[in-house]
Amino acid sequence: MVVGLLLVMLFNLFNQPTARDHHIPFSDFLHQLDLGHVTDVTVQGRVLTGVFSDGNAFSTYTPEDPDLMRMLREKKVNITARPPEETPLLLTVLISWFPMLLLIGVWIFFMRQMQGGGGRGAMSFGKSKARVLSEQQSKVTFADVAGIDEAKEELQEIIEFLKNPQKFQRLGGKIPKGVLLIGPPGTGKTLLARAIAGEANVPFFNLSGSDFVEMFVGVGAARVRDMFEQGKKNAPCIIFIDEIDAVGRHRGAGLGGGHDEREQTLNQLLVEMDGFESNEGVILVAATNRPDVLDPALLRPGRFDRQVAVPNPDIRGRTQILLVHMAKLPLAESVDAEVIARGTPGFSGADLANLVNEAALGAAREEKQTVDMEDFETAKDKVMMGKPRKSAVISESERRMTAYHEAGHAIVASVIPGTDPVHKVTIIPRGRALGLTMQLPTEDRHTYSKQQLDDNIAILMGGRLAEEMVLGQMTTGAGNDIKRATDIAYNMVCQYGMSKRMGPLTYGHKEEEIFLGREITQHKNVSEETTRAIDQEIRSIIEVNHERAKQILTEKMSVLHDMATALLDRETLEADEVMRLVEGVPLAEALKPRAPPEAVKPEGDPQKKGPWDPQSPHGAGFSAVPPVDGDLSGGSDKR
Repeated sequence: MVVGLLLVMLFNLFNQPTARDHHIPFSDFLHQLDLGHVTDVTVQGRVLTGVFSDGNAFSTYTPEDPDLMRMLREKKVNITARPPEETPLLLTVLISWFPMLLLIGVWIFFMRQMQGGGGRGAMSFGKSKARVLSEQQSKVTFADVAGIDEAKEELQEIIEFLKNPQKFQRLGGKIPKGVLLIGPPGTGKTLLARAIAGEANVPFFNLSGSDFVEMFVGVGAARVRDMFEQGKKNAPCIIFIDEIDAVGRHRGAGLGGGHDEREQTLNQLLVEMDGFESNEGVILVAATNRPDVLDPALLRPGRFDRQVAVPNPDIRGRTQILLVHMAKLPLAESVDAEVIARGTPGFSGADLANLVNEAALGAAREEKQTVDMEDFETAKDKVMMGKPRKSAVISESERRMTAYHEAGHAIVASVIPGTDPVHKVTIIPRGRALGLTMQLPTEDRHTYSKQQLDDNIAILMGGRLAEEMVLGQMTTGAGNDIKRATDIAYNMVCQYGMSKRMGPLTYGHKEEEIFLGREITQHKNVSEETTRAIDQEIRSIIEVNHERAKQILTEKMSVLHDMATALLDRETLEADEVMRLVEGVPLAEALKPRAPPEAVKPEGDPQKKGPWDPQSPHGAGFSAVPPVDGDLSGGSDKR
């Protein structure tokens, strides 16, 4: 088609009259002929070219005139006759068939685009975007997955079923049609899927739930059909859909109708998984961190036969995960994965991977040959609370207020028995916090007693009380403490049934997402009298624990002053220093000596300072460990 266009352009180019030829009307030619101004002519078909007596060339197109030759002879004009030029046969055919060839070329282009493999064509709306993982692409195996042994066992059984189905079929067992991986973000759901691809010797199709979503109704359903057709052609195989909640949410959700693209896609997915036609040998593995929003029809047995929980790892799981990631690093002999795991409760697998990477980067910045425990401690602080804001300009009055605030938290947390021990206290700004008091749980905790929640409220009240008792003022720095304490007290009364006056009842309901098909209003109405009683009970809980904290700080007033002074000097106090101060050890003896900056400066870089620089207005210090995500320990004070 392109060659034909070029030929036509060349033909038109070479058949244009020359620049010196002057085309004139035939009547003008006859007039000049009558005057005797024409000396020479060349006749080629109906094209007549010639020269006037003044030397100017001309050309004209002649009609069929039998008297023309006679007139030329009478005027004694030199006549030259040539045969007409013949257009090449190929060019003639191309010119005549050019429109048809153009239509055929356009049709072939669109058909190839619509049939583009793997949904990569410009017009392939209905083609699945699933990608097949080859053995070279997937290097992850179950040996690279740690901390979630139960989930690995569930998936290992599926792989064994694919490799040796007779082992299960001889007893009547059937291969599961679907496996749903459920867990918080970062726990390793996608990593498990990659391990399946690395372990199974069957085709593995990988795609995301958002790959089905299009602006055209019906496109997602067509892609689901195409995906399962590809699966059946390659059976036995595994199809992995990441973030399935993008397409599997409740049907009929929201205030409007349900005839939309997402619902059509979900309906087709339900039919393909368990409809009239069976998809033998096609196993669907999906992952989500929002199982509460999935449609019930998608979760029933026969579709997702297994729901595998992938929770945050416990201390043993964290140790195993750290060992997997540490295997790639040159470690110092002092590094103990179990110690690091004990200091990172609530960390997910992704958090631990980030921790190890930050430790390696920190060691590289200091030009160390190995990664030691100090690097992991610094990395843990950075991952939990962010990088210290050493450049923040804070007035001396605010530093003093922050020091007393954090000292109040630390003293109350240290005096109340049974609370998580204080790990570190700092007045170095990190993130949005001007100061931090951190408690480190000694073990993984899944439930809390009423006494523990009361203790947490008292600890939260300690910072505000210290400001009020010593400085005689209230600041906005305690806003987050008050909010968290109020939330704990509200849940104790309305959710956990921990109030004798209100009894073991649930009052009110949590906010529900109306666009997930939930209710707009609450089912159970609470009377004004009950609401008033709830408010009084919440206030009573807060006030009782407020008085507990006040009594502790009154008894430990000298300790409060010493700890605030130490924070203003050191900016960071570690656990043993806090405990010595609380036990009444004099300030000079309670603080352990620290090396001067010159002793810890890296060689060759005078700009770098040690972990504590007395000349710095804020100091480098050490961050403290924040509480577990969802932990009600009250150890974090983000001001």
